[in-house]
Amino acid sequence: MSTMAVEDVALAPVARGFWSRERKVGAGLAAAGIVAAALFGALATGEQARFTLSETAGGAALEINGTVGAILFGIIAALCGLALFVLDTRRWFGTLLGVGIVGLVLSFLCWQVSAAPAGQNFMPLVNIVRGTFLLALPLIFGSLAGVLCERSGVVNVAIEGQLLMGAFSGALFGSITQNVWVGLVAAAVGGAFISLLLAVFAIRYLVDQVVIGIVLNLFALGLTGFLYERLMQTEAQSYNSAPRFGTWAIPVLEDIPVLGPALFRGNIFLYLALILVAVIHLALFRTRWGLRTRSVGEHPTAADTLGVRVLRLRYRNVILGGMVAGIGGASYTLALYTFTKNMIGGKGFIALAAMIFGRWSPTGALLAALFFGFADQLGTYLGAINSVIPSDFLAMLPYLATLLAVAGLVGRVRAPAADGKPYVKG
Repeated sequence: MSTMAVEDVALAPVARGFWSRERKVGAGLAAAGIVAAALFGALATGEQARFTLSETAGGAALEINGTVGAILFGIIAALCGLALFVLDTRRWFGTLLGVGIVGLVLSFLCWQVSAAPAGQNFMPLVNIVRGTFLLALPLIFGSLAGVLCERSGVVNVAIEGQLLMGAFSGALFGSITQNVWVGLVAAAVGGAFISLLLAVFAIRYLVDQVVIGIVLNLFALGLTGFLYERLMQTEAQSYNSAPRFGTWAIPVLEDIPVLGPALFRGNIFLYLALILVAVIHLALFRTRWGLRTRSVGEHPTAADTLGVRVLRLRYRNVILGGMVAGIGGASYTLALYTFTKNMIGGKGFIALAAMIFGRWSPTGALLAALFFGFADQLGTYLGAINSVIPSDFLAMLPYLATLLAVAGLVGRVRAPAADGKPYVKG
């Protein structure tokens, strides 16, 4: 072997060690910040970019010159990336990456808002926050369903079908009875029905859990599509005219600037989502049920030897997850829209990504769902101000955010050790 080859072999581990995940992300973030400062700063106008604290252009607002803001926030993102590269530490990774991403977004928004037509060069923060939570609702419910299933050791790829069946059942039975509460219960049952099928095939018959999840999504799509054409499309007044849940305002809290109108002036699904995140988080990490659930998801054999009924716990949690997802589906048809074919449109898969991005934690899943909801709402806002960015690209924003988050930002994450592995009692 030549001397040069020997030197290459000796230096290879050093090179791999130098380019750690932190340094790779830092270099990418620094480059993106420099590009944002240069490009968005050049495209921005000298007009003020106004971020209003109300729902309209009037009232109090945070203002900054569009060009100055685009350059300033781009530089902040670049500095965060440089700090990640130099420090090469996991301790500040999340904080610096978060600040850097916010800097990139603000740099972009300073360009877009300042360059908007006269009368539209403002961003109503109340509407943005409200829209973010509204669009994130099915993702929150869906990701919680995934957490309940996968913490128990069952992969839940069927979130899409559970959301869709919940939306359909809520619309159908809510329309027949003209009662929103009946529709809500029916939605939970519809989601539980898909979950029951998942549990039976995955736990009892040991079918590959990813495959059966995809099959159940197609089953839900076909079943709801067939019934929609036979019932809802032909007799919409009888079968697709469910009443809607109204808005419930919480006194005092609704007067908090920006967050008050967005969080405390919402429908039942918003409050249910936030309550479920808190309840499931506490139950998962502070109760005996949570301890047993996590043990079944990590080491079912050890849990079995300690007296935990592994299969029964998995059945129960999978069905419970389906109920949660079903309620998430009803957030479409009992609060916003009438039912249409395939109205979920891939949100179940984004919810699955939110669960992974949130590292199988209810609070992490909430934050990830809000991240994707914001990407969706941002596309809606940019379309409303006639952005120069093509509308087709804007429609892709939540899916692009999903790809970037899961492929580029999550890094190496560890699912529960027994996730997707059938358990056969010896």
